[in-house]
Amino acid sequence: MEAFRKAYVYVRNTFAGLLSETDSGYMFSYDDDYLRSENASAVSLTLPLSSEPYTSNTLFPFFDGLIPEGWLLGVVSRNWKIDTKDRFGLLLVACKDGIGNVSVLEEKR
Repeated sequence: MEAFRKAYVYVRNTFAGLLSETDSGYMFSYDDDYLRSENASAVSLTLPLSSEPYTSNTLFPFFDGLIPEGWLLGVVSRNWKIDTKDRFGLLLVACKDGIGNVSVLEEKR
């Protein structure tokens, strides 16, 4: 399964896993080192810790829920010239410093 775009998901500033946009939808997989760490916690209740990747035809509701709504979505869409239907693109630009303990970055740090 080829990934078109990738997002690096961090929990409390620790790399937790990779979210990929693929030709058949989306895939999220936890990083093996993260799963072995004693402080590992799930990204969300809907994506419990697992060594098996999660797949979905649509962007996982948890990640979609991180994207701004309303007037703020309009600001993000205009400023970065991203169509509001491009949920993965919006996630990449708007969720670098997410509210809560999860951040989504375009590059691994």
